[in-house]
Amino acid sequence: MTLAGRTAVVTGGGTGLGASISRHLADNGARVIVVGRRIEPITELAASLSVEARAEVCDVADPASVDLLVGSLAGEEVSVLVNNAGIAGPVAPLVDVVPDEWDEVFATNVRGTYLMCRGFLPAMCERGDGDVVNVASVSGKRPLERRTPYVASKMAVIGLTSTLAFEVGDAGVRVNALSPGPVEGERMHRNFTLEAERTGTSYAGARAAFVGRSALGRMVTEDEVGAAVVAMLAMRGMTGADVDLSAGMIA
Repeated sequence: MTLAGRTAVVTGGGTGLGASISRHLADNGARVIVVGRRIEPITELAASLSVEARAEVCDVADPASVDLLVGSLAGEEVSVLVNNAGIAGPVAPLVDVVPDEWDEVFATNVRGTYLMCRGFLPAMCERGDGDVVNVASVSGKRPLERRTPYVASKMAVIGLTSTLAFEVGDAGVRVNALSPGPVEGERMHRNFTLEAERTGTSYAGARAAFVGRSALGRMVTEDEVGAAVVAMLAMRGMTGADVDLSAGMIA
């Protein structure tokens, strides 16, 4: 797979999954524009990718900020948009979640996806080609206690993806979702620590109970998520799909 000649915008691109996605796109020839709210990590990552990579500060939940980003990239032929920016939100029963917490999750995870698509799709449709990859989650397809705002937001992203695919398909633009399962890293390490404290079990026990739910008996890696985005871009006949990447967590 070569992405030479294509320009990709990756939101939430400075760290974690976004950084891995950005690296894989660049390694396969794409010119990557790394987007995030904090200048330091996106600038550092862009500098490590290639001389053509670029960093852009943007709050995807803010319409004015997205409009500024679209304007600043008016001279770029953006043909790949990866909506990866997202927040986890509160960990609490629904009745203890306050409206501001709910709204904050939906502002980034759903409104941000909508605003970025709204900003970059017109040019893709006019050119008759383009790809949008919305990073959802397996948590949008299964119960996850005390995480209702996050789960609901990711289900919304999956619904947005399937509908939008039909709106822009005639123009030659593909829209797909990637739903990773739990990813190895600091967040899951923190979750296992908290779960061990909450249940009075060991860290190893909390981890084993969790990963034992997957068909492969493990979690996925950031590297696998980045590779999956590149693989999805190679599937020119795929649109409206929700690709599960969870080591069989919901098989």
